[in-house]
Amino acid sequence: MAVLPIVQKADPVLRKKAVSVPQDFFGTTELASMVNDMCETLDKEADGVALAAPQVGISYRIFVVRYDRMREAKSTEPSAEPEIGVFINPTFVKTSRKQIEMPEGCLSVRTLYGTTFRHERATLKAQDEHGQWYTRGAGGILAQAFQHETDHLDGILFIDHAEDIYEQQKPTHEAK
Repeated sequence: MAVLPIVQKADPVLRKKAVSVPQDFFGTTELASMVNDMCETLDKEADGVALAAPQVGISYRIFVVRYDRMREAKSTEPSAEPEIGVFINPTFVKTSRKQIEMPEGCLSVRTLYGTTFRHERATLKAQDEHGQWYTRGAGGILAQAFQHETDHLDGILFIDHAEDIYEQQKPTHEAK
Protein backbone atom coordinates (compact mmCIF):
# COMPACT_ATOMS: atom_id res chain seq x y z
CA MET A 1 0.00 0.00 0.00
CA ALA A 2 1.04 3.58 -0.63
CA VAL A 3 0.07 7.01 0.59
CA LEU A 4 -0.82 9.03 -2.50
CA PRO A 5 -0.44 12.81 -2.84
CA ILE A 6 -3.74 14.67 -2.57
CA VAL A 7 -4.12 17.03 -5.51
CA GLN A 8 -5.23 20.60 -4.85
CA LYS A 9 -7.92 22.78 -6.41
CA ALA A 10 -5.86 23.95 -9.40
CA ASP A 11 -5.34 20.38 -10.68
CA PRO A 12 -7.48 19.76 -13.81
CA VAL A 13 -8.39 16.20 -12.73
CA LEU A 14 -10.65 17.74 -10.08
CA ARG A 15 -12.72 19.45 -12.77
CA LYS A 16 -13.23 16.40 -15.01
CA LYS A 17 -16.24 14.13 -14.72
CA ALA A 18 -14.80 10.79 -13.56
CA VAL A 19 -15.51 7.67 -15.63
CA SER A 20 -17.32 4.58 -14.36
CA VAL A 21 -15.22 1.65 -13.24
CA PRO A 22 -15.69 -1.01 -15.97
CA GLN A 23 -17.07 -4.40 -14.95
CA ASP A 24 -13.93 -6.26 -16.03
CA PHE A 25 -11.89 -4.15 -13.57
CA PHE A 26 -13.64 -5.67 -10.55
CA GLY A 27 -11.70 -8.45 -8.86
CA THR A 28 -8.35 -7.27 -10.26
CA THR A 29 -5.29 -6.57 -8.14
CA GLU A 30 -5.12 -3.14 -9.80
CA LEU A 31 -8.53 -2.11 -8.42
CA ALA A 32 -7.78 -3.64 -5.01
CA SER A 33 -4.47 -1.77 -4.88
CA MET A 34 -6.13 1.50 -5.92
CA VAL A 35 -8.78 1.20 -3.17
CA ASN A 36 -6.16 0.19 -0.57
CA ASP A 37 -3.98 3.17 -1.52
CA MET A 38 -6.97 5.50 -1.19
CA CYS A 39 -7.77 4.06 2.26
CA GLU A 40 -4.14 4.40 3.35
CA THR A 41 -4.06 8.01 2.11
CA LEU A 42 -7.28 8.87 3.95
CA ASP A 43 -5.95 7.17 7.08
CA LYS A 44 -2.96 9.56 7.12
CA GLU A 45 -5.23 12.62 6.94
CA ALA A 46 -6.50 12.81 10.52
CA ASP A 47 -9.04 15.53 9.68
CA GLY A 48 -10.42 13.66 6.64
CA VAL A 49 -13.64 11.66 6.70
CA ALA A 50 -13.82 10.71 3.01
CA LEU A 51 -11.74 10.74 -0.16
CA ALA A 52 -12.70 10.54 -3.85
CA ALA A 53 -10.43 9.00 -6.48
CA PRO A 54 -10.01 12.30 -8.42
CA GLN A 55 -8.49 13.79 -5.25
CA VAL A 56 -5.53 11.43 -5.71
CA GLY A 57 -5.36 12.00 -9.47
CA ILE A 58 -7.45 8.97 -10.49
CA SER A 59 -10.44 9.79 -12.70
CA TYR A 60 -12.66 6.85 -11.71
CA ARG A 61 -16.02 6.97 -9.91
CA ILE A 62 -14.76 5.71 -6.56
CA PHE A 63 -14.78 7.14 -3.06
CA VAL A 64 -14.02 5.82 0.40
CA VAL A 65 -15.39 6.97 3.77
CA ARG A 66 -14.21 6.52 7.34
CA TYR A 67 -17.37 5.75 9.33
CA ASP A 68 -15.38 5.72 12.57
CA ARG A 69 -14.43 9.39 12.09
CA MET A 70 -18.05 10.45 11.69
CA ARG A 71 -19.18 9.46 15.16
CA GLU A 72 -18.59 11.41 18.33
CA ALA A 73 -15.75 9.90 20.30
CA LYS A 74 -17.13 8.09 23.32
CA SER A 75 -13.75 7.26 24.80
CA THR A 76 -10.19 8.41 24.65
CA GLU A 77 -9.09 5.06 23.24
CA PRO A 78 -8.43 5.23 19.49
CA SER A 79 -10.28 2.70 17.36
CA ALA A 80 -8.13 -0.37 16.70
CA GLU A 81 -9.25 -0.71 13.11
CA PRO A 82 -10.67 1.94 10.80
CA GLU A 83 -14.25 1.36 9.67
CA ILE A 84 -14.20 2.00 5.93
CA GLY A 85 -16.91 2.11 3.30
CA VAL A 86 -16.04 1.72 -0.38
CA PHE A 87 -18.39 3.22 -2.98
CA ILE A 88 -17.76 2.44 -6.64
CA ASN A 89 -19.95 3.81 -9.45
CA PRO A 90 -22.32 5.45 -6.93
CA THR A 91 -25.64 6.96 -7.93
CA PHE A 92 -28.25 8.65 -5.79
CA VAL A 93 -31.40 6.62 -5.32
CA LYS A 94 -33.09 9.18 -3.11
CA THR A 95 -32.44 12.47 -1.34
CA SER A 96 -34.61 14.25 1.20
CA ARG A 97 -36.42 17.39 0.18
CA LYS A 98 -35.14 19.13 3.28
CA GLN A 99 -31.71 20.69 2.98
CA ILE A 100 -29.67 21.84 5.93
CA GLU A 101 -26.85 24.33 6.29
CA MET A 102 -23.56 22.59 7.12
CA PRO A 103 -19.96 23.68 7.63
CA GLU A 104 -17.66 22.13 5.05
CA GLY A 105 -14.01 21.78 4.11
CA CYS A 106 -12.03 19.59 1.73
CA LEU A 107 -8.68 17.82 1.61
CA SER A 108 -8.22 19.20 -1.94
CA VAL A 109 -9.08 22.77 -0.97
CA ARG A 110 -6.84 23.06 2.05
CA THR A 111 -7.31 26.05 4.33
CA LEU A 112 -10.68 27.07 2.81
CA TYR A 113 -13.92 26.41 4.66
CA GLY A 114 -17.47 27.52 4.12
CA THR A 115 -21.13 26.77 4.57
CA THR A 116 -23.06 24.56 2.16
CA PHE A 117 -26.65 23.44 1.88
CA ARG A 118 -26.89 19.66 1.64
CA HIS A 119 -29.80 17.24 1.64
CA GLU A 120 -30.43 16.13 5.21
CA ARG A 121 -30.68 12.49 4.09
CA ALA A 122 -29.31 10.68 1.04
CA THR A 123 -29.37 7.12 -0.26
CA LEU A 124 -26.77 5.75 -2.68
CA LYS A 125 -26.61 2.65 -4.80
CA ALA A 126 -23.00 1.60 -5.37
CA GLN A 127 -20.73 -1.36 -5.98
CA ASP A 128 -18.19 -2.76 -3.56
CA GLU A 129 -14.65 -3.82 -4.50
CA HIS A 130 -15.99 -7.15 -5.79
CA GLY A 131 -18.60 -5.59 -8.05
CA GLN A 132 -21.59 -6.43 -5.83
CA TRP A 133 -24.31 -3.77 -5.82
CA TYR A 134 -25.67 -2.49 -2.50
CA THR A 135 -27.72 0.44 -1.22
CA ARG A 136 -26.78 2.62 1.76
CA GLY A 137 -28.84 5.40 3.29
CA ALA A 138 -27.49 8.07 5.58
CA GLY A 139 -28.24 11.25 7.46
CA GLY A 140 -26.09 14.01 8.91
CA ILE A 141 -22.37 14.04 8.18
CA LEU A 142 -22.47 10.75 6.23
CA ALA A 143 -25.18 12.11 3.91
CA GLN A 144 -23.03 15.24 3.54
CA ALA A 145 -20.00 13.09 2.67
CA PHE A 146 -22.03 11.18 0.05
CA GLN A 147 -22.95 14.47 -1.63
CA HIS A 148 -19.50 16.05 -1.27
CA GLU A 149 -17.67 13.02 -2.71
CA THR A 150 -20.19 12.52 -5.52
CA ASP A 151 -19.65 16.18 -6.41
CA HIS A 152 -15.93 15.36 -6.76
CA LEU A 153 -16.81 12.56 -9.17
CA ASP A 154 -18.73 15.13 -11.25
CA GLY A 155 -15.91 17.71 -11.26
CA ILE A 156 -17.52 19.97 -8.64
CA LEU A 157 -15.73 21.43 -5.61
CA PHE A 158 -17.64 22.56 -2.52
CA ILE A 159 -16.28 26.10 -3.01
CA ASP A 160 -18.32 26.27 -6.24
CA HIS A 161 -21.52 26.57 -4.21
CA ALA A 162 -20.42 27.35 -0.64
CA GLU A 163 -21.26 30.57 1.14
CA ASP A 164 -19.25 32.50 3.70
CA ILE A 165 -15.93 31.03 2.54
CA TYR A 166 -13.05 31.79 4.85
CA GLU A 167 -9.42 30.76 5.17
CA GLN A 168 -8.02 28.96 8.18
CA GLN A 169 -4.58 27.46 8.39
CA LYS A 170 -4.32 23.83 9.39
CA PRO A 171 -3.48 23.75 13.10
CA THR A 172 0.07 22.79 14.01
CA HIS A 173 0.72 20.69 17.08
CA GLU A 174 3.60 21.44 19.38
CA ALA A 175 5.71 18.59 20.65
CA LYS A 176 5.17 17.92 24.33
